[in-house]
Amino acid sequence: MVLDGQAAHYLLRVLRVIVEQSIVLFNGDGHDYAAEVARAGKKEMAVSVLSRLPAAREPEIEIVVVQALSRGERMDQTLQKCTELGASSFLPLLTERVEVRLGGDKLVKRLEHWQGVVISACEQSGRARIPRVHSPLHLTDWLTSERSGLSLVLTPGADTPLALTSLPASVQIAIGPEGGFSPTELDLMVSRDVRAVSLGPRVLRTETAAPAAVAVIQAVAGDFAY
Repeated sequence: MVLDGQAAHYLLRVLRVIVEQSIVLFNGDGHDYAAEVARAGKKEMAVSVLSRLPAAREPEIEIVVVQALSRGERMDQTLQKCTELGASSFLPLLTERVEVRLGGDKLVKRLEHWQGVVISACEQSGRARIPRVHSPLHLTDWLTSERSGLSLVLTPGADTPLALTSLPASVQIAIGPEGGFSPTELDLMVSRDVRAVSLGPRVLRTETAAPAAVAVIQAVAGDFAY
């Protein structure tokens, strides 16, 4: 097998692997693979795959992060940290107060970039299954789509703490943009069976709120107990 591009760059320039060195690879199918470097060039390397290994256990609860689009590195941070914490997939959301505008080639390139951020986070955290970043949806389209499990929206001041919420096997958690969801949007979500929950007394930035919510869900689901 020949590796090139970003994978080869990471192994050659960052990890500085050498010929005959043992490495572990993954391809997103949920397994790790033991391999050995057969040849190392300047921009590519050949590896021999030796065996399939058991990968780190995936979370038992499915967490879909429904994240209102944020600018620049903030969206990257959300994707990176939520992937490390065990999010299953990501649905970027377009809302009234979202300032990011994407379309055409710009959207394609941004989706490729976001998926790359997720893949890099899997490499760092040892996850063998890659969460998918879906194409952005408008809030109304998300609410009228088929949603599995429990739908939640993170709302400062909500009566129900996320940490005290009974969770099923699948959860979708909506996080607002930098200016938050509008009152109209919150009312619409509640009317469409999206339950408002809070993270306690603090108001978190959008790039902090999503990882914090995923961490709380994982703790409630028992993922941190292993």
